[in-house]
Amino acid sequence: MSLTVAIDGPAAAGKGTIARAVAAHFGFAHLDTGLLYRAVGKRTLEGKDALEAAETLQPEHYADAEALRSPDVAQAASVVAAMPEIRTALVNFQRAFARRQGGAVLDGRDIGTVICPDAEVKLFVTASDAIRAERRHKELVGKGHQVTLEEVAHDLAERDRRDAARATAPMTAAEDALLLDTSALDIEAAVARAVEEVGKKVGM
Repeated sequence: MSLTVAIDGPAAAGKGTIARAVAAHFGFAHLDTGLLYRAVGKRTLEGKDALEAAETLQPEHYADAEALRSPDVAQAASVVAAMPEIRTALVNFQRAFARRQGGAVLDGRDIGTVICPDAEVKLFVTASDAIRAERRHKELVGKGHQVTLEEVAHDLAERDRRDAARATAPMTAAEDALLLDTSALDIEAAVARAVEEVGKKVGM
């Protein structure tokens, strides 16, 4: 079986957690496409040319997800993601992953609109700005980062602005995507809603 689940949305809305849970529930492969851009961003911080970093990206560059979760890497990722040549370099990798046998879940910003417009299931996961800032602040502080809630809110707003305004593959919900607002949902309820939607396509 080849079935693609595309999950898009802004940072800290819960799409990554939902994507991992959906993939685990159905036994699908999962790709956090944001890690690809974070890996490229991290390599640019280390002095690599952005396009070279994208064209020579290897699985080991994004294998350590925790090393790619810092605020500076997140900002670098947002910058390189706005470059059309970087997005082009990473498109084929993502599309090949999406059509692997056994099913695949991809989460990102443009999966349902650009990478996999024919995905069988599309979700757009969102939450209020305040809720997203609180979630990301709690996550970063829990990992030892010294950041204020105000700094996190500012960084998220900047990322949202760049992601939505970029000329190539801006972040937007696909017309046929299910909108899943997690502002007032706990993770169990959000996952249950996503699993229900995917289940309609796989007969489970």
